Amino acid sequence: MTSPADVIRVALVDDQVLVRSGFKMLIDSQPDLTVIAEAASGREALQSPAIHSADVILMDVRMPEMDGIEATQKLLAMPALHGRPSPPRIVVLTTFDQDEYAFAAIQAGASGFLLKDVQPEDLLSGIRSVHTGNAVIAPSTTRRLLEHVSPLLARNNPACDETLQLIESLTPREYDVFVKVAEGKSNPEIAEELFLSMATVKTHVGRILSKLNARDRVHVVVLAYQAGVVSP
Repeated sequence: MTSPADVIRVALVDDQVLVRSGFKMLIDSQPDLTVIAEAASGREALQSPAIHSADVILMDVRMPEMDGIEATQKLLAMPALHGRPSPPRIVVLTTFDQDEYAFAAIQAGASGFLLKDVQPEDLLSGIRSVHTGNAVIAPSTTRRLLEHVSPLLARNNPACDETLQLIESLTPREYDVFVKVAEGKSNPEIAEELFLSMATVKTHVGRILSKLNARDRVHVVVLAYQAGVVSP
């Protein structure tokens, strides 16, 4: 039986009532997930203390008053959230499979990007994945994002000296893991390629996130591209 402390609290931000109802029914059917709040616009989400307390927020892109990209950026910048052990993880949802939405979502601080027609099991696993600090990006978007969109990060937002110094503070083995994470490799893949145990990889990833002040693995990828550590 899942204890209340282990249940992932999810918030839904979408202007379509039927979409929110469908997601709520699916999420609440899981013993380890529960929907605690809903909002019909980005502006409403910013004004909702209940949504601020969520672990994971599913955020629509196109909404009236304030879209999901702007809401994501403003929500994660709110001082009230800085006192939390970790900020809410935001998964941006859209019906449009276009690179610019994925790019904008990641730039805004989202931990994931999925299409609304995602399979139910993939949505549920995506929520669990971002909650543990991993990234989730629509499979159809991943390769294009790395090949065409991520280079814009290095060109338009080059790494500052502080970021470069933080990267230099990594140990040689941490740096190896850092590069693999930036290449989009999973923990099992990193363990196999670097001949490490899964526990060791998890330890290294945790230390990398801490040293780089990175919110999650998506942020690590952003920092790596900005620093020119990896390229498509």
